[in-house]
Amino acid sequence: MADKNIDFGFEDIPESEKVTRVKGVFDAVAGNYDLMNDAMSVGIHRVWKNLTITKLNPQPGEALLDVAGGTGDLARRFITAADEVRQRRGGERASAVICDINDEMLLAGIDPRKDTDMDLTRICGNAEKLPFEDARFDVVTIAFGIRNVTDRDAALREFYRVLKPGGRLGVLEFSTPPAEWLRKFYDAYSFNVIPRLGQVIAGDKDSYQYLVESIRRFPRQEPFAEMVNAAGFAQVNWQDYSGGIACLHTGWKI
Repeated sequence: MADKNIDFGFEDIPESEKVTRVKGVFDAVAGNYDLMNDAMSVGIHRVWKNLTITKLNPQPGEALLDVAGGTGDLARRFITAADEVRQRRGGERASAVICDINDEMLLAGIDPRKDTDMDLTRICGNAEKLPFEDARFDVVTIAFGIRNVTDRDAALREFYRVLKPGGRLGVLEFSTPPAEWLRKFYDAYSFNVIPRLGQVIAGDKDSYQYLVESIRRFPRQEPFAEMVNAAGFAQVNWQDYSGGIACLHTGWKI
């Protein structure tokens, strides 16, 4: 049976090649990933992540699975937010598992200073076949990673499987601004500035060219929400950030 094609930026490649190609991109950028995120978004990605955590409302004792969470940015925020609630109300410490297909990203995220006194575990695994039992986690997140997954429908079904009944999903991803003027500005900035920043800061223009292109191939807000719903999630909703440059999709396992 012939291998189906799938998007890799603006290029269409055999589906069987995407995991290797994506791993190559993140192997190349792992050491400068957080620095480049700050440079590309002028630090706004931190606001988007804070808004995501606020929306997910972490509670004491909850277990988070952060998929494609390499450097641990979102997982640490989740534990910190749950601890703030615990200090007021009591309860158990929250925990987080970071699951990423790319071992270089996991290694780049290790920071003993930031990880001190946090129940934080790192596991190398594929979003399409998560190495966890059913109904293990209270919350599943994936930030700026779902567009790099080969079979997004399979990954969403896996997210649903590993959530406990009543668990919640948060998918933060770059998206398409509804306003035409903002789309034009965003395109001009993305294609002209971001690859050059990648060259200057990380010595890697091509990887950031791919990342910019991959955003343009990702489904818009409503079609992706339909994919989340088709995976079994209820109360599916989305919220645009910065005019739709990023978008948070949420859903519940009822």
